[in-house]
Amino acid sequence: MLRLFWLLLLAPVASAGPLTVGFADIDVTPAIEAKTPVFMAGFGANRKATKVHDPLMARAVVLSDGTQKIAMVCTDVIGLFNDFANDVRSDLTGFTYVLVSSTHNHEGPDTMGLWGSSPFNSGVNEEYMKHLRANIVKAINTADKKAKPATAKIAVVALPHLMEDNRQPYVKHEDLVAIRFESEGKPLGVLVQWNNHPETMASKNTEITSDFVGYTVGELAKRQRCPVAYFTGTVGGLMTTLKVPIKNPQGKLLEDGTWEKTEQLGREVAIEADKALKTAKPVTLTPFEIRRREIHIPVQNDLYKLVWRAGVLKRTFYVWDNNPTPFKPATSEDLSKPGALRTELGYLKLGDLEVAVIPGEIYPELVLNRVQDPADPAADFPDAPIEPAIYDQLRAPYKMLIGLGNDEIGYIIPKRQWDKKPPFCYGRTKEQYGEMNSIGPDAAPIICDQFQKLVKENKDK
Repeated sequence: MLRLFWLLLLAPVASAGPLTVGFADIDVTPAIEAKTPVFMAGFGANRKATKVHDPLMARAVVLSDGTQKIAMVCTDVIGLFNDFANDVRSDLTGFTYVLVSSTHNHEGPDTMGLWGSSPFNSGVNEEYMKHLRANIVKAINTADKKAKPATAKIAVVALPHLMEDNRQPYVKHEDLVAIRFESEGKPLGVLVQWNNHPETMASKNTEITSDFVGYTVGELAKRQRCPVAYFTGTVGGLMTTLKVPIKNPQGKLLEDGTWEKTEQLGREVAIEADKALKTAKPVTLTPFEIRRREIHIPVQNDLYKLVWRAGVLKRTFYVWDNNPTPFKPATSEDLSKPGALRTELGYLKLGDLEVAVIPGEIYPELVLNRVQDPADPAADFPDAPIEPAIYDQLRAPYKMLIGLGNDEIGYIIPKRQWDKKPPFCYGRTKEQYGEMNSIGPDAAPIICDQFQKLVKENKDK
């Protein structure tokens, strides 16, 4: 039976205890062995890793308000499916909510199956996935053991100059959110959330790396003198580091696909976050209100169906009956009929901070209420209603979105901007990138509508 996880855990403000926070990280780099190739994710098939340039990490944060306990972890991989997140949860006890996410790193191992030796061969190494799961659990438990009473300060800074949008209409989600936790005047850790693809090393690189994220974390940890956990947010559209003009200290313009640019960009993100934290404002992060909701989304992408039949995409498919929240969902093996996959949404209210947890790469337009209006007449669904924007549902002083949260379903595209059939929008002669890596045009309407209901239900209680 489909469970609607309306976890309304409202403790009265007076009963909430002090905020406690713990940080931990762990190395999750795959071993490079001649007999077992590591297929790298994010670009084309059959890109085999030749060496490790820098480690991949799982970074965990555990927070408690004295009544409820939350674990948040982000790994330097391309994406993790909902079943994997649920497996991690099954290995843990004592947590009200566990968030398993990824940076969407394009320079790490295939953890989804789509980048093997060919488009019809999975690149997933099951032994590595077991190793990754065990180490994520270990990082969370270690962070839990390290938790101490804490106060928090928050800063938000716009970084438009460190990102590009490579799809029309050009809309960026520019804000970086940084939260610094302290205990008795000493730093405990910093949580950073930003919206960009870790793909600076581009498609020809064959060395395992966390891309710019590792440099951001390393530089900021040095400046703040504490652990740093990085989380990815709104990266659809897509938000990218490619073609971002970055110069070295001597003023030389650095090229995509080089270590010099990757390192410099990562450090510039850290420098901006560090500057913002110097003027960070105290923020109250208790009490907690926590919910998640499982939903179904129709699979309208024929390529997804094809790789599922080939055994490359390992997910359970369900009968689609035009209901995102079926009471008794039935599994399906017949993709000639309408089918769906199960995913989930999350909503966290941590005092004066509200967090939206979205299971894929959502377009900034859907977060910031900037869907094109009127639509380009060449769009496939120019009369589709504009989806309720994610941030319009949040009313707390501070907002944050964590993408690829507890799942990776691909791009979440405004339906009236869907553009797969000719004629193409903006006078283009071919379609733009995005639709081929999306579950379908109805993903955005369902996700935004269900998230609105999730938050509204919370406010009505």
